[in-house]
This record gives sequence, structure tokens and C-alpha cells, in this order.
Amino acid sequence: MGVKFAREYEMIITDLAQAIGDIEGCFELLEMDAAQWAQLDEADRVECLRTLADDIFYGLGSESKMSFGNDVIAHDNKKHLIQVTYGDQKIVRIIPLI
Repeated sequence: MGVKFAREYEMIITDLAQAIGDIEGCFELLEMDAAQWAQLDEADRVECLRTLADDIFYGLGSESKMSFGNDVIAHDNKKHLIQVTYGDQKIVRIIPLI
């Protein structure tokens, strides 16, 4: 099915990578531990998060909701956005697709 978008893909991935970076323990999604993550410089962290964002973006095309611990990344195809909900705090980050 795929995620439909009209906004520049690079901008979507940048926003999604930043949102993923705000997930507590995001490095675990990359199969790293805290020490390995800490050893990376900022540029390498950003690149890892962008790669992960790309994978999640395409994953949302077949599965509209992904859970990572208490955090949820969901694609709303009616509103043309990706919503990241952080844990029980119900803090939400919206990434527009158009």
C-alpha cells in the first residue's frame, strides 16, 4: 500500500528522525546499548536515526501503527500525517506528509 506523501521526502525523514530521537532509549531500536550510543558522535547518531526513520516510514506503509515500549508511531492516512506518541505522558509529535 505505501505511505502517500506530497511533502519533500527528506523533510519528512528529518522530522521523523528527530521525533524518534526523542524516544527514550531510541538506541535500543538500533540494537545498541547506552554505551555504544554514547560513543557515537552527533553526526553518526543523526545518520543512524535517519536510517531508522526511513525504515519506519516504509514499514508504516504496511503496518499503520508501530509500538516501541510505551511509545507509538502511527500513520493516519486520512489526515496525511505521522503521529508519534511518547509513553504514558501522551505527548504527541505530528509529522505532516503534505
